[in-house]
Amino acid sequence: MNFNDFLQRVNAVDARGIGIELTALVACVALAWAICKWFGRDQPKDSIWFGESTFDGVLFPLLSLVFTDLARRVVIDFQPVLVLRIAVSVFLSLVVIRLFARVLRAVFPTSNLVRLIERTISWLAWIAAVLWIVGLLPPVLAELDNITLAFGKTRVSVQTIFQGVLSAGLVLVIALWIASTIEKRILREAVTDLSMRKVASNAVRAFLLLIGLLFALSAVGVDLTALSVLGGALGVGLGFGLQKLAANYVSGFVILLERSIRIGDNVKVDTFEGRITDIKTRYTLIRAGNGREAIVPNESLITSRVENLSLADRKFNITTNIVVGYESDVAQVQAILCAAAKAQARVMTDPEPIAYLMNFAPDGLEFSLHFWVADPDKGKDNLRSAINIAILEGLRGAGIDIPYPQRVVRVESLPAAAAAAEPEKK
Repeated sequence: MNFNDFLQRVNAVDARGIGIELTALVACVALAWAICKWFGRDQPKDSIWFGESTFDGVLFPLLSLVFTDLARRVVIDFQPVLVLRIAVSVFLSLVVIRLFARVLRAVFPTSNLVRLIERTISWLAWIAAVLWIVGLLPPVLAELDNITLAFGKTRVSVQTIFQGVLSAGLVLVIALWIASTIEKRILREAVTDLSMRKVASNAVRAFLLLIGLLFALSAVGVDLTALSVLGGALGVGLGFGLQKLAANYVSGFVILLERSIRIGDNVKVDTFEGRITDIKTRYTLIRAGNGREAIVPNESLITSRVENLSLADRKFNITTNIVVGYESDVAQVQAILCAAAKAQARVMTDPEPIAYLMNFAPDGLEFSLHFWVADPDKGKDNLRSAINIAILEGLRGAGIDIPYPQRVVRVESLPAAAAAAEPEKK
């Protein structure tokens, strides 16, 4: 249908026909609403089918599209159709927009690029709907088919490029949807270990994306046998320029499979110490107690020395040192130190805090207090500071001296001029 046909259809529709179409449209939307309301009562808020409020998922516009198109096919035998035809294009655009938006948000919830993709798809879908309603979409596609771009000896039309991008995007989104469903419904219950679930999820997603990409290329008309040349070139590139990147990806899967380090472990890499918050395929995120976060390439975790402070024991040891005067009661000092640690709720009672007389320092007796926590990710310096304040108050309350650094200087001889001037001063 062209634009003139659209104008003729508008002129042919009377008020009674519009009323019939509006009645049928309301009935279709109400039926779709009732079905979504009934089946979406116990669905989670992140459901792609039902969305957060039943109506912002994929199912509502999809059912509305099916029912409206059926009504259009019935009504068109009796009268010209305008309202239902417009509604079909609107619901089709909503299905496409909701599908891309809900799947991308579920798979990449924190990505800013997803918002840009959603807006782009929304604009393209609504523009295509308007062009189809007014009958301008076929001539626009014909003009795009006449515009060709040269890629070497091959010329490709702009329409073919658009269709290829749309087909590839649709297939990849469906592949991501299937991977997300498998992760939530199957892997979350079947695999309890977080690291193993992560590697299984990444493997399923990569496999489905590869299959989806091959289907998309085949649908566009790309000869898949040409990919063998691309695969050979990619292998050479991985062997030379991308060897570090490939090593990081392989190391990521090795870490997740071996489970030598896992998400939640407290590790020390070089001089950086913190808790593993996530293991990506290329790098690992380690968050320190002060809030700093390090991005460590996975290859470094395989080839260098890494201290896993949580592998054998979840208890984390913290120490603090203090020097008191030589005249102090050792047992009393130890009791004050241990009491200061026990007063903190985060300090574990098994094993109990313990204080040792470590050294006879030049300025006094040096004690070392050892205590353990099970949540080092909440910070160590803040806990050590609170205990040091309690120790200081306890020692001052008991009258125990904390000596200042002292140095004794002995003068065995003086120069002759200084020795002669010394009696004159007296």
